[in-house]
Amino acid sequence: MLAFTNADEKKSPTIIGAGCNLDGNITTDHTVQIHGVVKGNITAETLVIGRGGVVHGDVKTQTLFLHGALNGNATVNVANVFANAEMVGTLSYNTLNITCNTGLDCKLSKRKDESK
Repeated sequence: MLAFTNADEKKSPTIIGAGCNLDGNITTDHTVQIHGVVKGNITAETLVIGRGGVVHGDVKTQTLFLHGALNGNATVNVANVFANAEMVGTLSYNTLNITCNTGLDCKLSKRKDESK
């Protein structure tokens, strides 16, 4: 089995691979990539829910890349929602970028810019 680490890298991503099921919360100040299924809340700097990835829980992140499915509420700074993405819940955002053919069945809530 090949394993690798980089002692100098302090912000390695957390990756939940395809076929992996995780029951529990994830909290990190790094990037999280979901290609499997997570049943729990996620707090991260950046969250990527890949095609085939599913999250059942609430999300708090600066930047969301949604290609898969999110069943829960999301509080984000920038939301990037791609084709074939699905979401049920409330998406609270500052900036929203949507490509075509998304399956959003959620409430959109634009937050006020607190820096003004």
